[in-house]
Amino acid sequence: MKKVLFVASECSPFVKTGGLADVVGALPREFNKEYWDVRVVLPNYSCIPWEYREKFEYITHFYMSVGPYIQNKYVGVLQYEHNGVTYYFIDNQDYFTGFYPYDSNIRFDLEKFIFFDKAVLSMLPLIQFQPDIIHCHDWQTGMIPVLMKNEFMGDMFFWGMKSIMTIHNLKFQGKWDIKTFQGFTGLGDEFFTSDRLEFEKGANMLKGGIVYADYITTVSNSYAHEIQSDYYGEGLGGLLYARRMDMQGIVNGIDYSEFDPNTDSTLVRNYNSENFRKYKIKNKEALQEELGLNVDKKAFVIGLISRLTDQKGLDLIDYAFHSIMDEFTQFVVIGVGEQRYEDMFRYYESVYQGRVSANIYYSDELSHRVYAGCDAFLMPSRFEPCGLSQMISMRYGTVPIVRETGGLKDTVQPYNEYIQQGNGFSFTNYNGDEMLHIINYAKSIYFNKKAKWNKIIERAMKTDFSWNVSQNKYENLYNYLIGEFR
Repeated sequence: MKKVLFVASECSPFVKTGGLADVVGALPREFNKEYWDVRVVLPNYSCIPWEYREKFEYITHFYMSVGPYIQNKYVGVLQYEHNGVTYYFIDNQDYFTGFYPYDSNIRFDLEKFIFFDKAVLSMLPLIQFQPDIIHCHDWQTGMIPVLMKNEFMGDMFFWGMKSIMTIHNLKFQGKWDIKTFQGFTGLGDEFFTSDRLEFEKGANMLKGGIVYADYITTVSNSYAHEIQSDYYGEGLGGLLYARRMDMQGIVNGIDYSEFDPNTDSTLVRNYNSENFRKYKIKNKEALQEELGLNVDKKAFVIGLISRLTDQKGLDLIDYAFHSIMDEFTQFVVIGVGEQRYEDMFRYYESVYQGRVSANIYYSDELSHRVYAGCDAFLMPSRFEPCGLSQMISMRYGTVPIVRETGGLKDTVQPYNEYIQQGNGFSFTNYNGDEMLHIINYAKSIYFNKKAKWNKIIERAMKTDFSWNVSQNKYENLYNYLIGEFR
């Protein structure tokens, strides 16, 4: 039996702020339990719903010091089995209370996740779980490979254990000044050099994970190549280029049980790739009515479900919006984020009454109805490590219009009208006019060549975005690490 431990700061269904939680929640379930024992550990946040927390079982506790600033802290270990996967929760009331998993005080987040990382390694001998591989996710777990290769190598229990560092979004790295880092970690000056944790005269938690991990993955193949450059590398491009032989991109999957238009209870009419021509329109009309849009089954309805930030290409949308919004087009937005973008969409809703719906909040149920009820789904991202929305939209037969970057480039095959291939539309350069051109091209196919548009939908709905493909690649990687080094 091969053993793997996933370590992350969030995991669906317990706590979720983004795609990281979807990955950590779905991927461990995909492994064949006859050969793989894949478990997950995360903080015991008080914001985890009580319906789960009341079932957590106490396993053990101990007291632990990390650095001079973190002394004699309580560490509780709780356990819960869900959908055939064992989950552990690290408990400490000083760090994991609150209504949100992350704090607005970055310094406090650094302290609590450094504490969490050492607690994870410290608990393993006590619970008698000795993983072959510890799979770390994002900067919050960056100290685990550092500690494994140094402080914990004095214990035979950890000999031969390997670590993988998965980068979900390189923009977030866990950076602070060196003195504070030393206070939290207890690491000596030799660790804060340019070839280790030092970064721009400070310290960088994710960099530590990248330097010390046995292998690095990102959440799409294109993103793995992009982040080796200065433009996308967020200051770590050179390091990632140096480690390119120990790095690959593996595109995320989506949960087919959660995102299935044929069984989705939030829809007014279920449908599949065989009967969408007849029934998808029912969801479009219901969505228009629900959101106060003009009920017009012939309108071209564009959807956008996103964090409202610069990363998502919203400045391009602002630049081209009046040109996008002809009398035959409607636009639906769900999301929260930067105030200027929230206000932008509210303004456009007031200008285009009956044609624009700005939903400045997040609703899981409404998002399902938007995926099902729109004709096209817009993602003009500046960068996109993987992206799940384009895959979900295709699952629901809503044609994606994306910029060719990261996971968007890897998952959306641009439509070619001459050979009749493609499951969406894409543009190359980060340019508002180029985006507008491809939106207009998509409209021309929708309005003038409906049979070909429906073929695009059919190909999109039949594209395999299940976790099976990704799981096989992770399994091969795990076997490589275990076989290569044991």
